[in-house]
Amino acid sequence: MLYIISTPIGNLGDITIRALETLKKVDLIAAEDTRHTGKLLKHFSVKTPQVSYHEYNKTTRAPDLIHKMKQGLSIGLVSDAGTPGISDPGFHLIRETQKANLEVTTTPGATALIPALILSGCPVDQFQFLGFLPIKPTKKIKKLETLKSYGKTVILYESPYKIVKTLKSIQTVFGDISVTLCREITKMNEEIKTLAISEWLTFYETHSTKGEFVVIFIAEPHSETI
Repeated sequence: MLYIISTPIGNLGDITIRALETLKKVDLIAAEDTRHTGKLLKHFSVKTPQVSYHEYNKTTRAPDLIHKMKQGLSIGLVSDAGTPGISDPGFHLIRETQKANLEVTTTPGATALIPALILSGCPVDQFQFLGFLPIKPTKKIKKLETLKSYGKTVILYESPYKIVKTLKSIQTVFGDISVTLCREITKMNEEIKTLAISEWLTFYETHSTKGEFVVIFIAEPHSETI
């Protein structure tokens, strides 16, 4: 059986009782980064053994994990933070486990996506989540252009190293619209702010881009406000 286990995205107090119980009862934990997850397990005195499962070994590791589950072992899948399967290789193992007619369940918990959406003040009744945009600028713009007539809330993730380039790509497609940036959700330096893209670009000329970002905007070309 495969357990999809959500872990905190920054504040360890967000761990759930069910998540801790599940981490302790499974036979093996498949972790995106065993060193990172090891710190979490040590903090909560969880002694379950780990094995790595990440983007670069998913195609070879998944069959091994499925074989173990067929033998009766239970596997707990965790990502570095949040809910596995959202912008990480977790979906591959979930899909392959289901194909093998093995049971999959989840212990719901933290994710940056929904808290950021709620805090942004953007409409939440309909939205599209893009995960991480393509790295190449041309492909990034091409993806954004498919949303020009969407007219609803768009959410994506971005790293501190690419946030400025991504803001420029959004500006190229939609004009100087307002964008909400949510940074370090649940952490000590949590920050949620909405500015026009031109204001963000000016801001980051003199400020460093620290932390992982959730980027939220309404896909309306050349809109002045969010």
